[in-house]
Amino acid sequence: MEALAVRLSGITRRFGAVRAVDDLDLTIEAGTVVALLGPNGAGKTTTISIMLGLAPPDTGTVTLFGEPAADAVRAGRVAAMLQDAGFVPGATVRDVVELARALYPHPLDTDRILATAGMADLANRRVDRLSAGETQRARVTFALAGNPDLLVLDEPTTAMDVAARQQFWTAIRAYAADGHTVLFSTHQLHEADDVADRIVVLAAGRIVADGTPAQIRALAGVDTSARLDAAFLALTADRPATAGPATTTTETEH
Repeated sequence: MEALAVRLSGITRRFGAVRAVDDLDLTIEAGTVVALLGPNGAGKTTTISIMLGLAPPDTGTVTLFGEPAADAVRAGRVAAMLQDAGFVPGATVRDVVELARALYPHPLDTDRILATAGMADLANRRVDRLSAGETQRARVTFALAGNPDLLVLDEPTTAMDVAARQQFWTAIRAYAADGHTVLFSTHQLHEADDVADRIVVLAAGRIVADGTPAQIRALAGVDTSARLDAAFLALTADRPATAGPATTTTETEH
C-alpha cells in the first residue's frame, strides 16, 4: 500500500468573498487514525467534500493513494459516512449492507460489517424504525461495506449512547490496525484525544495545529494533563469563522 493515503496541496475554496479553505496543505499516512477538529465554520466539511471529490477546489490538487480522488473512489478504495446520508424507506439494515456490498469489488463479509457497527441484533429491522443512534450506526455499515482503504467519518458518534460509542471506537481502532486509514471529524474532543494517532485543528480555513494529542497540548501551551478542550480553545480563539453559500448549512454546522 502507498505510504500516503491523502495529499492535499494548496487547496483553496471560496464562497463569494469568503475563503472556506485557505491554501491548505495536508498529508495523511496510510494506516493511521486522524481526527479533524475545528469550531463551527472552520472549513472541515468543505475540506472533506473536496477530499472526496464531491466539490472542486478553486485552486490546488487532491490525490488519494497517489491517484486522483475520483479514480480512487471509483476503484472502491474510499468510503465515507456523511451526516446527511439517507436510506430507502422500508429497507432493512441487512438490505442496506447488501446494497453497499454490491457497489464494491472486494466487500467485507456481511456478518463482519454488522458486528463491527454493532448492528448484528438489528440486521432485520427496517431502517426507518431505528432510533437516531441506531441510524447513525447503520450509516457506518454502509461506509464499511466496501472494505475501503480510506474511511472518512463525519461526526460518526452523534446520537450514540456511551456503550455504543465505546464499541464503535474499539471496532474502528481494530479496522485501522488491519492497515486501513481513518479520518474523522468530531466535536467530541475526548474522542479525538482517546482514539486519534494524530489531530489536525482547522480555524478559518487554515491548519493551526497538527500533531499527536500531546503535541497539540504543547503547541497550545497548556498542561499535559489538561483536557484537550483547553488546548482547542487556546488554538482557535479569536479566529473568524468561514461560511459557505447561503443554501449550504453543513459547513456552518461543522
